[in-house]
Amino acid sequence: MIKPKLLLIVLFIAQATIAQTELFFKEYDWEQTPNYTIEEGTEDPIIALKDKITTEFYFEDDGLVEYYMEHKVYWLNSDEKIESFNKVYLPYNSTSELKISKARVITKAGEIIELDDSKILTAKDEETGRNYKYFAFEGVTKGSFIEYYYVVKRYPRYSGNRITLQTSYNKNNVEFDLFAPKNLVFEFKTYNNTPEVELDTIMEDKLHWQLNMKDVKGLLNEEFSAYDASKSSVIYKLDRNIASNVKDITSYSKVAQNIYNFYYAEISDKTTKQLKKFIEDATEKKNLEGEALIRKLEFYIKNNIYITEGSNENLKDLDEVIKNKVASEAGVLKLYIALFKQLGIKHEIVLTSDRQDLKFDKQFEANNFLTDFLIYFNTHKTYLSPVELESRYGFPPAYLTDNYGLFIKEVKVGDFTSGLGKIKYIKPIPAEKTVDKMILDISFEEDNIENCKVNLERSLSGYYGMYFHPVIHLIKQENKDELVESFAKRLDESVNIKSQEILNADPELFGIKPIVFALDFESEAFTEKAGRKYLFKVGELIGRQIEMYQEKERVLPVENEFTRSYFRTINITIPEGYKIANLEDINIKNTFNENGKDVLIFDSYYELNGNQLKITADEHYHKNIIDVVNFEAYRTVINSAADFNKVVLIFEPI
Repeated sequence: MIKPKLLLIVLFIAQATIAQTELFFKEYDWEQTPNYTIEEGTEDPIIALKDKITTEFYFEDDGLVEYYMEHKVYWLNSDEKIESFNKVYLPYNSTSELKISKARVITKAGEIIELDDSKILTAKDEETGRNYKYFAFEGVTKGSFIEYYYVVKRYPRYSGNRITLQTSYNKNNVEFDLFAPKNLVFEFKTYNNTPEVELDTIMEDKLHWQLNMKDVKGLLNEEFSAYDASKSSVIYKLDRNIASNVKDITSYSKVAQNIYNFYYAEISDKTTKQLKKFIEDATEKKNLEGEALIRKLEFYIKNNIYITEGSNENLKDLDEVIKNKVASEAGVLKLYIALFKQLGIKHEIVLTSDRQDLKFDKQFEANNFLTDFLIYFNTHKTYLSPVELESRYGFPPAYLTDNYGLFIKEVKVGDFTSGLGKIKYIKPIPAEKTVDKMILDISFEEDNIENCKVNLERSLSGYYGMYFHPVIHLIKQENKDELVESFAKRLDESVNIKSQEILNADPELFGIKPIVFALDFESEAFTEKAGRKYLFKVGELIGRQIEMYQEKERVLPVENEFTRSYFRTINITIPEGYKIANLEDINIKNTFNENGKDVLIFDSYYELNGNQLKITADEHYHKNIIDVVNFEAYRTVINSAADFNKVVLIFEPI
């Protein structure tokens, strides 16, 4: 067995005076003759009849450890679910010890088939080299129950841990229990309509908190939703040790100081010299400042420093990182901080969470909210992701924005410097910064109106441009050609492309100028002859659009990745001798107003000057998160583009 790491002596020094009690799992077992039943006629593919999670924090000779148990009973009623549960993986790794593992199948006829040790298998992940264990269930048929429970001894997770209690299927008898020595007091917070955790007032020999729910309804994963963050859950943390009178054991003030001590440690003259040389290489000895300097440093680092998941100490040693151009995530962040300090660029470290998985709770300090790093530049009100290679300055991973975070900045009082943490809101990047712009000039062959001639200019900036722009120099020419062609072929696979080019292709222009894809092509896919008239499918020129259907009542709020704008201009030269009979079909306008401002907009309209028709179809989403009560308004706006997509203009003889 590998022993857990020792905890801070100051935290648990008084434990010797606290009497230890019997561990919960010593007397725990499943029912020897279970009588699980399902209501006749139930058609659900799966139901959880029991979902019990218990954890106990316990002092042993080598410090505080945690014993974690899961006990599950599932009724499986479809081939798909039987297949998905034929292997159940256990949380076994090199730093944990599996104490108990039991599993059985209870057939529809009531026969109990207990898995022996030969069905509890160990396998090795060839990529990571890690071993893992799993239950291998066999002989499961529709209507059978599978049951298993295990207890694992592991390094204690006491500074913030989330237990998710809800999934896509219905659960019965959902239970969560936490046991701790009488001197260790935990705090809890529940989310998404979950009852509060209660303290057991009867138990005397240890502290016991519990949460019981008879039924937890399945939560369906709806389109454009923060599904995982919306599930019923509980988060717990160790708050105080009453024996040693230590309080706020899990607090952001401690995190801020620890982060500061690690990332702002004093560096040697030797390292300073290496940093100066690194800056010269990155900037090509140009005299840059402000945002231009930040962009240049980021571009150089993300193109020259390889980030690996290794645990070698050299990967976070500044001298070694600069020398070898290889770093861990901690090492590359350390490099950024050292560079910004050397150059006098004011900044703050930000720790936050992915709001799709877990929304940062500004009122409950727990370390499980601190999953992702950003760097904030207060002078410019901008962010940089130090480790996400797909992200670029000014456009951090979007799901980390529109969220709260812990901002840590260096403060100086006299000769003393320290890290000060403050929870602040991370604003989403404004919609006008992420733009998909289309300009189309349309004409028709004089002797063959069905042949449509198109000049397309598609420019992408912000998050849309970030898919291509920062890495465009790494793409092979043939793949670049395919990329440009795809903007036309999405409209018509058999399109005849006459010319194509990419403008503003320099990757260092990202965030400064949009990348532009320009094409000239011809197609007969958009115009049809109907007697003496022609039908021109103008709406299809903007490409296929999202159309949201909602057969059931919406449950979850809408949650988009980033705010954005679409500008579409279609200039049409109407064929000589024809007019358009249904111009009013172009006019579509739907908006959603909040606090006196239009936050969601679709607006298409036209201007006619002789035989020149100019169509504008603009779309703006200034807000990412829309409450359920406003879902229909959101759906109306987003479906407006799909409605425009169906607009067909009728050319009729004058």
